[in-house]
Amino acid sequence: MRVAAIQMCSGTDVVANIAAASDLIRAAAADGARFIATPEMTHLLQKDATELRRGVKPMAEDEGVTAFAALAVELDIHLLIGSLAILRDDGKIANRSLLFTPDGKLSAQYDKIHLFEAAISKSENYRESDTYTAGERSVIAPVGDLNLGLSICYDVRFPSLYAGYAKAEVDLIAVPAAFTVATGKAHWETLLRARAIETGAYVIAPAQGGHHADGRRTWGRSLIVDPWGEVLEKLDHDDPGFILADIDRAAVTKARARIPAWRGAPS
Repeated sequence: MRVAAIQMCSGTDVVANIAAASDLIRAAAADGARFIATPEMTHLLQKDATELRRGVKPMAEDEGVTAFAALAVELDIHLLIGSLAILRDDGKIANRSLLFTPDGKLSAQYDKIHLFEAAISKSENYRESDTYTAGERSVIAPVGDLNLGLSICYDVRFPSLYAGYAKAEVDLIAVPAAFTVATGKAHWETLLRARAIETGAYVIAPAQGGHHADGRRTWGRSLIVDPWGEVLEKLDHDDPGFILADIDRAAVTKARARIPAWRGAPS
């Protein structure tokens, strides 16, 4: 299967972000991608909690949910929207991945479990838990003949989540992200390669990159990593774009046969 990771510089205008994502998704599909993944916070990157709350909507009313479901049908693709800010039924906000099938059905959704808490510098602090409510369960979903494990950004620092995916023998793990520049420069590629190596699965990591309308900066450098930990494709910049790679379940089988770390592991 040919897969694509979309890199964006999403801002605070939902309609503009949906249009920008759709253009990149169409371009990747035109290059043969059958599974396409977008970054965390695809249609709204807003660090101000008050402004964010004004912009979020329930799933049934969200413009992005409707637009991306229709796009999956139009392009006949499996489409993972890395995450959207979604208003839950209880009034709280979820950081939620959505997976659409080629017939436009929502086949899986995953709420980010590990919320970002970091003091990068005196002027750059993050407490995602002040705005979002954490998810409580891991999610595995089929993408054609592959099994996909879902995660989002800061989750990548918690190997126990991926150990569960390894034991379940997923073929591909998604890590859509909006990494800061400081943590991206220091840890982004290392963490992604480590997750691929320890699970023996492909990792696809579409990222936000550049200077955003809300004032933050993100690292970009989207990656696709193979089950042996080798980088198949990467963007060496933080500008919008996409990368493509052809992935094969046989490579997963080969990697796990060479180092059968999870064979017989307790579930």
